[in-house]
Amino acid sequence: MATKIKLMRRGKMREPHYRIVVADARTKRDGRAIETIGEYHPKNDPSVIKVDGERAAYWLGVGAQPTEAVAAILRVTGDWQKFKGEPAPAPMRMAEPKTDKLALFNAALADATGEPEAEATTPRKRAAKSTKAAVAQPASDEPKSEQPKSEQPKSEQPKSEQPKSEQPKSDEKPPAETGGPAAAPEPAGS
Repeated sequence: MATKIKLMRRGKMREPHYRIVVADARTKRDGRAIETIGEYHPKNDPSVIKVDGERAAYWLGVGAQPTEAVAAILRVTGDWQKFKGEPAPAPMRMAEPKTDKLALFNAALADATGEPEAEATTPRKRAAKSTKAAVAQPASDEPKSEQPKSEQPKSEQPKSEQPKSEQPKSDEKPPAETGGPAAAPEPAGS
């Protein structure tokens, strides 16, 4: 079976991502692959090229033919030169690692105020919230029905010391004397 090392397109419109694959020469561009040996992202600056050099050397050694695009990628990575025994090319340009957003913020804050600061203010606010929650918890343990006298409206405050519900009226019998099934008989001796 004739094998080729070719690019399999992935991604969306105007944002191509390619896989470098080993496939049968008769398959479609995005058809079934035997093995994936790398990735190529041309839209990034600089382009991202990842190739498994050992697998590429193996497939080139057993007779797989690279397409023109894959041969150019293998020349950039130096895998083609290793296979042919030629001198290695200049090293690839790599993307610089992205800086931390917190570090950028702290640098901008130091420039704006003229004083270097160790941290941003966000972690301090989080710590303040946790102390507020700890203070609020003991207050929530108290019963909610009790309210200070200043908050109660004057119409709800009783005028006498005993609440109205405890004072028996002359026409009504006390609740124990109603004689209902839930009423218990009172002891006569006390």
